[in-house]
Amino acid sequence: MSSPSPVIVALDFPAVAPALELAGRLDPALCRVKVGKELFTRAGPSVVEALRAKGFEVFLDLKFHDIPNTVAAACDAAADLGVWMLNLHASGGRRMMTSARERLERRLSRPLLVAVTILTSLEGEDLAEVGFQGTPEENVSRLAALAHDCGLDGVVCSPREAARLRHERGKDFLLVTPGVRPAGAGLGDQKRVMGPSEALAAGATHLVIGRPVTAAADPVAALQSILDSLEAAGREGDPK
Repeated sequence: MSSPSPVIVALDFPAVAPALELAGRLDPALCRVKVGKELFTRAGPSVVEALRAKGFEVFLDLKFHDIPNTVAAACDAAADLGVWMLNLHASGGRRMMTSARERLERRLSRPLLVAVTILTSLEGEDLAEVGFQGTPEENVSRLAALAHDCGLDGVVCSPREAARLRHERGKDFLLVTPGVRPAGAGLGDQKRVMGPSEALAAGATHLVIGRPVTAAADPVAALQSILDSLEAAGREGDPK
């Protein structure tokens, strides 16, 4: 692809060895990688350092959610690792998000900071059970508006909300979308899903894709197939 790849491969492995083995087969020019809670808890900062040494930009997906000073300090510590992007929960509120953004802005260079809106595993009944009023889409819009107002770079949302948020938040707000599943892939525990090309067409800027690549018989071929489908969709959508 001529422009930077929108694909972030989720290295959601229970141990560091298979994560690094897969990363060694992937081309950092074709994707970024995500390190989540399980892998980071087992391997610690060393896995981020190892991935960066392989040339990857790393999305540290720890979804910080705590009192403002604690989250700001955690974001600062993550930035020390040289990560490309990190996230926190928008439901932590204005002071938490603003504190994190202000702490990162003290740095000469900083990672992108995005806020998780509503987890893609949650549906309306799940939200009602924990006291959230309204539909998932309404809650995503409300939390995205708050994150935007706090000066964050973007949000994590399902691809189903991408078009709505692109319209509401403008062209420069990052929309990082898990719940992306190529045709024929299983849904796993994701509920609000969409295909890769459809997600980009809806307004997503980054596609987090895990098991369709990591659990494939040939992960390299699976990633290339996704990239080829995105390029083909881009040609079809080009008015020229």
